[in-house]
Amino acid sequence: MTVSTQGLELKTRSRTLQAAVELLSSMRFSISLLTVICIASVIGTVLKQREPLNNYVNQFGPFWAEVFGQASLYNVYSAWWFLLILGFLVVSTSLCVARNTPKILVDLKSFKENIREQSLQAFGHKAETVLHEAPEAGARRLGKLLVSGNWKVKLQARETPQGTAWMLAAKAGAANKWGYIAAHSAIVLVCLGGLLDGDLMVRAQMLFNDKNPYVGGGMVADVPQEHRLSERNPTFRGNLMVAEGTQSSTAILSQSDGILLQELPFAVELKKFVVEYYSTGMPKLFASDIVIHDKETGEKIPARVEVNHPASHRGIEIYQSSFDDGGSTVRFKAMPMHAPSKPLELQGVIGGSSQLTRLGKDGPEQLTVEYTGLRLINVENFAGDKLSGTDVRKVDLRATLDASLGAANKTTNKKELRNVGPSVSYKLRDAAGQAREFNNYMLPVDMGDGLPIFLLGMREAPSEPFRYLRIPADAQGTTDEFMRMRYAMADAGLRKLAVQRYAAKAVDAKNPVLTQQLEASAARALALFSGSDGPVGSDPTGGLQALADFIEANVPEPERDKAGEVLIRILNGCIFELAQIAREREGLKRLAADEQTQLFMTQAVMALSDAPLYPAPVALQLTDFTQVQASVFQVARAPGKTVVYLGCALLILGVFGMLYVRERRLWVWFAPVQHAESDRKDQAHVTMALSTNRKTMDGDREFEQLKARLLGLQP
Repeated sequence: MTVSTQGLELKTRSRTLQAAVELLSSMRFSISLLTVICIASVIGTVLKQREPLNNYVNQFGPFWAEVFGQASLYNVYSAWWFLLILGFLVVSTSLCVARNTPKILVDLKSFKENIREQSLQAFGHKAETVLHEAPEAGARRLGKLLVSGNWKVKLQARETPQGTAWMLAAKAGAANKWGYIAAHSAIVLVCLGGLLDGDLMVRAQMLFNDKNPYVGGGMVADVPQEHRLSERNPTFRGNLMVAEGTQSSTAILSQSDGILLQELPFAVELKKFVVEYYSTGMPKLFASDIVIHDKETGEKIPARVEVNHPASHRGIEIYQSSFDDGGSTVRFKAMPMHAPSKPLELQGVIGGSSQLTRLGKDGPEQLTVEYTGLRLINVENFAGDKLSGTDVRKVDLRATLDASLGAANKTTNKKELRNVGPSVSYKLRDAAGQAREFNNYMLPVDMGDGLPIFLLGMREAPSEPFRYLRIPADAQGTTDEFMRMRYAMADAGLRKLAVQRYAAKAVDAKNPVLTQQLEASAARALALFSGSDGPVGSDPTGGLQALADFIEANVPEPERDKAGEVLIRILNGCIFELAQIAREREGLKRLAADEQTQLFMTQAVMALSDAPLYPAPVALQLTDFTQVQASVFQVARAPGKTVVYLGCALLILGVFGMLYVRERRLWVWFAPVQHAESDRKDQAHVTMALSTNRKTMDGDREFEQLKARLLGLQP
């Protein structure tokens, strides 16, 4: 039996209806729908789903972001066209199964014993011989042999002019036909499970129960009833965020144009959240110790939820999805970056905000600090890349081959992983609503040169990487020394005093002319570096870039390298004296002229050069925190899960049956042999033929074995 790809032929006068039913029930239409669903699933896998619209705008641009949004590519699996195609696939595949199953069942019961003797000559696998036994005895003997080999056998007697002949019809591998039914039924079950567990039920409630997504803000308790779904909702999948020591009974269902709130028949209380890390900084274990409070009975059920080990109550599965901050308290030292003033103490809560006031050119300006995240563990790779440059004088063929050959997972880059401690992220938003994102580390980080530095990160957009201002830590592990230098650099009087001290130490006092020349050069270099000697009418540049621009504009090209070395030496000397003056004003000891001080001053000069580019008036340095963890659960009532599991099991069995089980049919014709000299009937002319649904080497081998076993014919 060959499965037809044509559809049902409806007996009706309407040719349009007949053609539509034939197309809908045809196998080619089902395959086309399945192909479209596969392509859509690839899009849904490659393109991140349900992200904020701004992320798509940054990635694709305003035009294509709008086009993709109109096509519902940001929520493919709940798009109306995806659900419609899925529904058509269910109907089409069901009709295909309904159309072909009766034919398959009839074919399974049929042995096709009525085949003619002449038809056996057309088979590819055929053999003929003469057996010295009567046709009936031979047919029954070979039938028993085939039954012992798990063949199903049927005998048929036929009257011929030569006498009674026998047809032996046998078949094996009927599971191949069952595989077709199982595989196509599995597609129907999987699609039905997807429809049951998808957004179809939620959309139906929105349509018939006057529910609509909520797009505002505020507290969950203040959301009106028209945005809430009943506890009796038969299917849903949403997120539930619970902070340590609190409980929640309302899940959030994300929609393309807002959210819906799903009421649960119980409340989840988070007692403790546990997270363990690998040495690489990747999380190794998420676990939440929870208590389920049943609203109807008041029962308290303790449970532990881990990744891939959910808890279940009243038909709702509670999965560990991720973790978040539950409202940690953070304390900062707000360091003014441009105007000299004392640091401020600032306190906030992750997820909250604070107000700051700064004095600008047009008067006081309000700034809003939005605390976005606290991360306790930051594992970074500090391995130096020693192969970044190429030394043409070094040839090490053995090392090169060993690095390139061998296992596929071999890597030539060694890792030096180290936890650099907590970091905090926040946004600084101005009165116009424009915000920049900052990420600052709490502790100074040793980058490998023996001098710890504070990392102050900033970026303009989420799609950009963080750029860091590196402030050297002083002997006490603070930024106080650098900030003193920063404020002293902005004081013209202190800069003049530093220049005088440097010139007095560098030139003999008996040579006043050379001293005045050195003071003039040093004052110019320090003024350029501080940004107070920029072009009129333009924003001061400052830093090492200002010195480079000055040299390029005023020094001939052959002499620029030498002039640069002289200016840098003068600048370093003046800044060192400026640091000493700043310490004297606060009654501190002078810096010792040792190697550690030299490392500090080198990094300080680099940081002072970059500091004017820091776009915020203050930098928040984390001084203390009280962490509160929160666990993010995915709660789901999925009645279609069992249907999908059953469909997957049937699909495995069906594919195995269709691909690995061969349907074979065997016919053996026993014709009596008449002798002219006698009436002996103990001989039969035997014709055997084998038919398989696929021509394979196994089929050839099996026919040779059958010839030898049944007819005694050797290959």
